[in-house]
Amino acid sequence: MGSGQKPKDTPSPAGHGSFRHFPYHLFIALRYLKSKKRHKGVSFNTAISIGGVALGVMALLVVLSVMSGFHEDLQRKILGVNAHIVVLDYKGALPEYTQIDAKIRGLRDVVSVSPFVLGQVMISVGGKGQGVYLRGIDPSLEEKTTDIARHMKEGSLSALDVKDGFPGIILGKELANRLGVFVGDAIHILSPTGEIGPLGMLPRVKSFKVVGIFEVGMFEYDSNLVITGLKPAQGFFDLGNSVTGIEVRLSDIYKAPEVREKIQSELGFPYHARDWMQMNKNLFSALKLEKFAMFVILVLIVLVASFNIVSTLIMNVIEKEREIAILKTMGATNGGIMAIFVFQGFIIGLIGTLIGLVSGYLLSYVLNTYELIKLPPDIYYLSHLPVKMNLSDFISVSLSAIIISFLSTIYPAWQAAKVNPIEPLRYE
Repeated sequence: MGSGQKPKDTPSPAGHGSFRHFPYHLFIALRYLKSKKRHKGVSFNTAISIGGVALGVMALLVVLSVMSGFHEDLQRKILGVNAHIVVLDYKGALPEYTQIDAKIRGLRDVVSVSPFVLGQVMISVGGKGQGVYLRGIDPSLEEKTTDIARHMKEGSLSALDVKDGFPGIILGKELANRLGVFVGDAIHILSPTGEIGPLGMLPRVKSFKVVGIFEVGMFEYDSNLVITGLKPAQGFFDLGNSVTGIEVRLSDIYKAPEVREKIQSELGFPYHARDWMQMNKNLFSALKLEKFAMFVILVLIVLVASFNIVSTLIMNVIEKEREIAILKTMGATNGGIMAIFVFQGFIIGLIGTLIGLVSGYLLSYVLNTYELIKLPPDIYYLSHLPVKMNLSDFISVSLSAIIISFLSTIYPAWQAAKVNPIEPLRYE
């Protein structure tokens, strides 16, 4: 080897982070992850640091997946009763709804439409009464527009069309239990408005026969909603051939705002459309805020784990002062020394993140597949803990963990670069 040549593994004093130094810095960083036999504490701290990051990432992923599962389950229950878009009239009932129906059907992404009647009434049976919402539907169209048919526990929507004395009606399970009625029983519906008589306003009263019971899983719907046929509802509210509004089902629920704008521009005033996101904005906004808050709180776990990385690197700097001095005397720059410890901390964070990702995915998969955590259905309306794994959650958690791990290396690396090569080698 000529006098002008340098060994391949010796850093160049003139180099400042060129590509050929990358394997050299990485090689040193990997060696520093392992401690000498007489200093096993550093390697143990390395394992603790990796475990801390992995535990934080795993906990964060599982919690976010569970909250996403609750969000999806709630969304499914809301859309099980309601349509994706509802079209109403500012003036009240829709008298010419067939023409509006035809216009909406012609729009892109619209799967089906269904007219409905909705009003507040009082339901009474055996001396018990409760205020509820009475919805009138066309059973054949409703089955294509909402998922209420899937939530039928007894009977079916088609039973509303059966002409057998009293018109049919379907109750929520909670309401049926509260009133103590079963399929086949007769109930009375009272309207707060009616005809003017000699003694004042006379409420309108009509008898119905229970032909079915549904259970959505949300107390609000199961205890406050009753369903009957479109014609009986129109007759009860004295609407003639008018309806309260039109329900719209879309091919993609997340296109609801876009389609709502199209419907609004197509129909114009006095008609207005509302999508499912608008009608449940407060609820879903609260869930989104709660999920973000949990993300911030659990990121603190990863932040705490990063302090283990800081302490591990500082211990390594103290232990390796002599070697750092030798590297500097051989021509290593401060930037090169910093790169060694930055790589070391980054590797710890990367390994911990990968272990946490795999562990979080496996734990979420097991919780969702085998339903290990049971919930009381009468309280939560869920038999087990719902879990939904989103790719966006995995990406955001991974980036957060890696960035925190990287930032935790800066101070120890800077301390390593400040080592004076004279002091450690004074007595060598």
